[in-house]
Amino acid sequence: MSSTITLDAKIPAGPLEDKWNTWLDAHALVGPRNRGSHTVIVVGTGLAGASAAASLAAQGFRVKSFCFQDSARRAHSIAAQGGINAAKDYANEGDSVRRLFVDTIRGGDFRAREANVWRLAQLSANIVDQAVAQGVPFNREYGGALATRSFGGVLVQRTFYSRGQTGQQLLLGAYSALQHQVSAGNAKVYNRHEMLDVVLVDGAARGIIARNLVTGELERHAADAVVLASGGYTNVYYLSTNAMNSNVTAAWRAHKRGALMANPCYTQIHPTCIPQSGEYQSKLTLMSESLRNDGRVWVPRKPRDSRPPAQIPEAERYYFLEERYPAFGNLVPRDVASRAAKIVCDEGLGVGGTGRGVYLDFRDAIASVGRATVAGKYGNLFDMYSRITAEDPYETPMMIYPAPHYAMGGLWVDYELQTTIPGCFAIGEANFSDHGANRLGASAMMQCLADGYFIAPHTVTNHIARQSTKVDERHAAFDETLDEVRGRIDRLMNVGGTTAPQVIHRELGNVMLDKCGMSRDAEGLTHAIERIHEIRDEFWNDVRVDGRPDQLNQSLELAGRVADFIELAEVMCMDALRREESAGGHFREEHQTGDGEALRDDDRFATVTAWEYGGEGGMPVAHEEQLTFDNVKLATRSYK
Repeated sequence: MSSTITLDAKIPAGPLEDKWNTWLDAHALVGPRNRGSHTVIVVGTGLAGASAAASLAAQGFRVKSFCFQDSARRAHSIAAQGGINAAKDYANEGDSVRRLFVDTIRGGDFRAREANVWRLAQLSANIVDQAVAQGVPFNREYGGALATRSFGGVLVQRTFYSRGQTGQQLLLGAYSALQHQVSAGNAKVYNRHEMLDVVLVDGAARGIIARNLVTGELERHAADAVVLASGGYTNVYYLSTNAMNSNVTAAWRAHKRGALMANPCYTQIHPTCIPQSGEYQSKLTLMSESLRNDGRVWVPRKPRDSRPPAQIPEAERYYFLEERYPAFGNLVPRDVASRAAKIVCDEGLGVGGTGRGVYLDFRDAIASVGRATVAGKYGNLFDMYSRITAEDPYETPMMIYPAPHYAMGGLWVDYELQTTIPGCFAIGEANFSDHGANRLGASAMMQCLADGYFIAPHTVTNHIARQSTKVDERHAAFDETLDEVRGRIDRLMNVGGTTAPQVIHRELGNVMLDKCGMSRDAEGLTHAIERIHEIRDEFWNDVRVDGRPDQLNQSLELAGRVADFIELAEVMCMDALRREESAGGHFREEHQTGDGEALRDDDRFATVTAWEYGGEGGMPVAHEEQLTFDNVKLATRSYK
């Protein structure tokens, strides 16, 4: 397949610290009296989507906000727990925008754009101010100042938090702002709607086709710009910490219309999750990384030691993170902690019935500061763990193990967060832009709200200001796209097979976790691609979709999402196979140092790989954006 796509990141000229202000000074504006004649569609109502919809509506644009949940406030951002980073240095440790920038670049193993990451660090303080103004109940010190704590991969306390429910509180703030605009008549929320395609007019995004999940009706919605804030894709692994309905469909449909998918092999396996207890499970539960501030991670030194943890003496406990990484200890980045947990379990030191678990122990913290202080920081997390496991983490260590959690890959976007489809923007976890090969803890909420409150409102305005034509739902492109969507639905309904979509999804997830999970190698990835082809054939020959398309039909919803996951999985494995290095969450067994750490190849792979859809039955086409590091020196990460 020949391609004419050229990746232009549109990074402004000038010093790094001035780039965003330079861009703001030059971007095109839409006058206040004219904004009401322009419509923006925002898909997704999590932190990125709700904040973007609220901000654009507050500017005076007409906003259509879409979510598949029954309420906008039930987006998966509500499950985020630990906190949000900001370079405000309330702990008086010498933190700064530059330190946050360097930590994020380094934590991502030097696979992110400097300009985007600097802007994120620069805007971080504004986010906390915005949240405080909305009434978000952050934890505070005795004197009233906002409290902060540490997260993995840093040596300062820059994470602001609301016990273990920070995502919920931040989302309620963004949701309140959005509902204020709904009441003002500037925004409308379409809940229980799923975007099934992007409508292009003269190559630009001018609307979407959405399915009303209650009635089954296919709807046309026109706009001057489309913003995708639909989250990540780690449910490709079937078992993940994501909500069960989280999916890649909105982003993938945009990809098939011309939006490139960047670095899809960069996925994060979170080290602090409740281990899988059986094949019957349909999701996994996150336990916040913040717990590693006070909890100590250990396993017995004796292989297959079945004694209760309280009976294992201190000398027989292996605090493997503290011993291997003395400078950072239990607060190493997530990719490092997850691989270390896998290694000790592979060596037979794991705990629990499956041997796939390690202890997270609060004994010493409770003895030092008291149970009440620990409960004040983590009480809701301890309660959740107790309800799920029937064990009391105040008395016995938590048992944790890594699980799929976050996607650093996503739709390729330029500095303006615009995809390779003009007028189609991707924000939050739906894009690839800020975290490189590994996201540091407490940076997801930071990126989502920076994109939604402070970046997209300006970049979308800049795009709309340069438009001259108006399009409505009567345009022929809406007829053509709706017919294609209906054809896909009919194809799914007419397979007439015997296997439920969930069964095929589980089979796909097992392949992906085994061959493209915490570690990968060429042989395994090649085998995975072969198996994915077999699973794809099984799906299209034997999937069973019950019910009718013109009614509530969760079987149809799941089948469509699984079909997209199957296509994504192949590109993920191709991307992992092509990237012959280890970087962050992408760990190739063939490329590691003598002591088992990631071994990058900066000469060949200091790049973003963005994949173009190859057409039905065709092969994806890889494009590359070269990364440059002028403000932070390329170096091997070391947390020892």
